[in-house]
Amino acid sequence: MTPTDSSRISPAPPWWRFPMVWFALAGPALVVVAGVATMVIAYRHADVVLVDATAAAALRGGARPGPMAPALQARNHAATPPARP
Repeated sequence: MTPTDSSRISPAPPWWRFPMVWFALAGPALVVVAGVATMVIAYRHADVVLVDATAAAALRGGARPGPMAPALQARNHAATPPARP
């Protein structure tokens, strides 16, 4: 018994010949490239730390008015009823 031309099975093409494979790999590859680009931008253009006079006084332990007040002190002040004259 000899095989005929209609019964022969052609070999499957390699995986890189299917467009769906490249479509599936493009998403994760783009995410990796975007992550590396974001990391490079963040590293090269890091913000400089600014210390003004109010923040410097706060670091030395001076009085901190308004939004520079410690959270515990500000919370207790907000929970205290106002003094009646």
